[in-house]
Amino acid sequence: GYIARYVGDGLLVYFGYPRAHEDDPQRAVRTGLGIVEAIKDLDAKFNDPDVALAVRIGITTGMVVAGDIGSGERVEEKAIVGETPNLAARLQGVAEPNTVVIGVNTQRLVEDLFDWDNLGEQQLKGVSRPVRAYRVRAESSAPSRFEATATRWLTPLIGRDSEIGLLLNRWGQAKDAEGQVVLLSGEAGVGKSRIVRAFRDRIEAEPHNRVLYYGSPYHQNSAFYAVIDQLERGLRFDKSDTAAQKLDKLDAVLVDLELPATQHAPVLASLLSLPTDGRYPALTLEPGQLKKKTLEAILAIIQVMSSKQPVLMVVEDAHWIDPSTQELVGLLIEHLQFARIFLVVSFRPEFESLSKGYPHVTALMLNRLSRKESAAMITRVTKGKPLPDEVVSQIVNKTDGVPLFVEELTKMVLESDLLKDTGDRYVLSGPLPSLAIPASLQDSLMARLDRLASAKEVAQLAAALGRTFTHRLLLAVSPLDDKELEDALIQLVQAELIYRRGLPPDITYEFKHALVQDAAYQSLLKSKRQQHHQEIARVLEERFPTTAETEPEVLAHHYTEAGLAEQAIPLWHRAGQRAAERSADVEAIGHITRALNLMEDLPDTPDRATQELALRITLGPALMNTQGSGSEEAAQSYLRARELCARAGQPEQHFAVLWGLWFCRHVARWYEASQPMVDELIALGRQLPDTTFLLQGHHAGWSTRALLGPFTEALDHIEQGLAIYDIDRHRMNAYIYAGHDAGVCACSHGAIVGWMVGYPDRAVAYAQKGFTLADALAHPYSSAEAQCYSAILHQHRGEPSAVAAQAEQLVAYCEEKQLPVWRTNGAILLGWALAALGQTQKGIEMMQDAIDERRAKNLLLRHGYYLAILAEMLGRVGEVERGLDATSEALRVVDQMGDRGWEALIHCVHGELLAQSAKDRSQAEACFQKAIEIAQRQSAKSLELRAVVSFGRLWRDQGKRAETRDLVAPVYAWFTEGFETTNLREAKALLEELC
Repeated sequence: GYIARYVGDGLLVYFGYPRAHEDDPQRAVRTGLGIVEAIKDLDAKFNDPDVALAVRIGITTGMVVAGDIGSGERVEEKAIVGETPNLAARLQGVAEPNTVVIGVNTQRLVEDLFDWDNLGEQQLKGVSRPVRAYRVRAESSAPSRFEATATRWLTPLIGRDSEIGLLLNRWGQAKDAEGQVVLLSGEAGVGKSRIVRAFRDRIEAEPHNRVLYYGSPYHQNSAFYAVIDQLERGLRFDKSDTAAQKLDKLDAVLVDLELPATQHAPVLASLLSLPTDGRYPALTLEPGQLKKKTLEAILAIIQVMSSKQPVLMVVEDAHWIDPSTQELVGLLIEHLQFARIFLVVSFRPEFESLSKGYPHVTALMLNRLSRKESAAMITRVTKGKPLPDEVVSQIVNKTDGVPLFVEELTKMVLESDLLKDTGDRYVLSGPLPSLAIPASLQDSLMARLDRLASAKEVAQLAAALGRTFTHRLLLAVSPLDDKELEDALIQLVQAELIYRRGLPPDITYEFKHALVQDAAYQSLLKSKRQQHHQEIARVLEERFPTTAETEPEVLAHHYTEAGLAEQAIPLWHRAGQRAAERSADVEAIGHITRALNLMEDLPDTPDRATQELALRITLGPALMNTQGSGSEEAAQSYLRARELCARAGQPEQHFAVLWGLWFCRHVARWYEASQPMVDELIALGRQLPDTTFLLQGHHAGWSTRALLGPFTEALDHIEQGLAIYDIDRHRMNAYIYAGHDAGVCACSHGAIVGWMVGYPDRAVAYAQKGFTLADALAHPYSSAEAQCYSAILHQHRGEPSAVAAQAEQLVAYCEEKQLPVWRTNGAILLGWALAALGQTQKGIEMMQDAIDERRAKNLLLRHGYYLAILAEMLGRVGEVERGLDATSEALRVVDQMGDRGWEALIHCVHGELLAQSAKDRSQAEACFQKAIEIAQRQSAKSLELRAVVSFGRLWRDQGKRAETRDLVAPVYAWFTEGFETTNLREAKALLEELC
């Protein structure tokens, strides 16, 4: 369908409205070329030297607003609004007389179907940027759209091995004179032509003849069009050939096939519209007889060809073949059973006119690609360069496994400004919008919808509901009665645009492809969309309260699209809170961000400040969980929230914001700077009646002191916090404060701090309590923290088997829950355990890989500790220099970050490696003295014991036995528990040796 309007002395023609076709750009260009030829013929008929008739045509492709625009008496029926008509008019202005000029959007869609000249960039009036233009010369010689495209680009073939295998099997049978037929069906874009082409390529080297028929949407009522087209190509007719030359070529082929020319040539000449000029006897057949003779002649040619060599016969796009060609194909299917002929017929599912009731006929329906296969195809299109995960996910979700859709949407993304090519991969250049339908698919999808007439409006309304929708909801919002709606839905199901599931009254529908939904939705005027969404939102609230309560994001979406921001914002907030409570942090961020974006257009009032503050308090933990706890984006959000507190915040909100800001700065390694915030939090917590706030103040206290020391202060905060903590009262705080549970965190830190201050057994009790709380909470981040700190404790105690068991569990859990940061922690500890248990090289490599991964991601919390235990293992295998490099890096990280919790351990391991190298014992002594000094300042009794034992061994080897005993004995005597741990056993052994 198209609309034409006179504009001054010109004519403006719109293809694709009021009814779209899947090849509207091609139709427009063909029409343009036809007009040029018609004007030339008209000018020749006039033959007036004073009058020269000529036409200039400009064509471009793009989206426009189409419909009845305006209101009252000023309504303009079927009006078109947009930049596209203006651009077409400007392109017409640069065209030479009797030429067709097209824009770049049209050229991309038809470039292989026409021959054209590049006119370069043109500066057009009213267009800000230069526009590339092309002059179309003529149609290309490609027999089909697929063959035209295939000369330049073939869709990557993914996941079709079994289908190709079946075709090869049937081809083998056909070569043995067991004629075979495969009816290859599948929806548009699923890869029918691509599979046929791949099969043809596979048998290219085998001797055989080919007969290729191509259905054409322009010639569905042109008798024998596909046959004529194939004969003209097979006979190698040239445009410059005369009728006599064409007859000569026909005669030569018939002679070569040993067929009687007098019998078949007149019939075929008539089919090809060739005048015989008395070469053959005139035909005096009735139309029915002529058709019969034509069918016989074609069948005879194919039969003779198969007697000389096997014949591969392909009928592409059979849903477009004319009835006469269809009759020929039916006859072939009936008669080729004992011939060396393999017939492959491809068509769309709605075409079911060919018989399948023969033993030599195989029906093969192509399914869509799996998600994995779609992702592999995307990689092929990008030539191996990875796309961001969120882009791949959106392409896969939108295209539903249809190869053509995958290819086109991927190419659209690559050609857009959404991505930057960094050399080995693509990265996002900004926020990722919802991907639009590529132009090459837009017409195809709209054509299918337009063919459904009144059902199209139901599809549009359903598209506003979403990809999946229920019959009940659609009926509730539709102006149609139940019978009218049911009829329209039946049309949509029969057209395979939607699926139907379930039985009344619980019927659910789903658009077959997300892009079909998008096409229907985008064809709505904005005002109509808003009306639909407003009505849907009203109905949901009034008649479907459960949906509104359990899925607030659905209601929020409809209010947003209806342009009702004030109703949408609190719903987006509720949706964000619900998502955060389920640890769906990515979704929570999306919901809250939608609300904040809507808020930008609201007036700056106290109510708006209150709303924004509440949103940012929910947003902060989600940002930290997904982007890292030290995320600058989270910090900036908290800083904005702190500003809002001064205007609208309650003391409780002030505390939550201050705590979030402390946590961001704490994790971002601003440890010293964050200490004043800890004091402020505890002071504020004591003023508030809810003990939650004081608990979280101590939470900040133990976290800071565990990194800076003294550890006794950290343990004091832990014990005060646990005295307040109640799992039933405080379990929901994990979704507000740091994304993990305060009780689990206190126990986890208690395990490490307890060991540090010299209570190895009490530390185990803390770890066990942390596990009990984590199991009761079933909160992923808290569980990962409990597992990680338990493994670290067992590493300190020198229990590699326990570390291995705990670390394996941690790695598996983090892979299941998608917690990459905690997974790398588990990998390091598992590597240490393997190395300690004898798999030294494997363990060291695992540790090094995980440490490198953390370093690359700038995850430097506990980095010094991990480097120290790596260095310890390197020392065991004699790689002293490499170990010293690791401890040197660890000390630099300590100075850079201020994470001094394991500083004494690092100096001790560095000294042990120096002592092992025996290069400079004085440097080793200095390291041990430094370790002892730091451990004493931090009240780290266990690290002090390790340092004095290592120092004592150095003195012992120098013969200083009494000095060694005086150094080690007082520290060892201080301990009252943990005598089975490595530290204490080694201290005891050294003292016994000195007695």
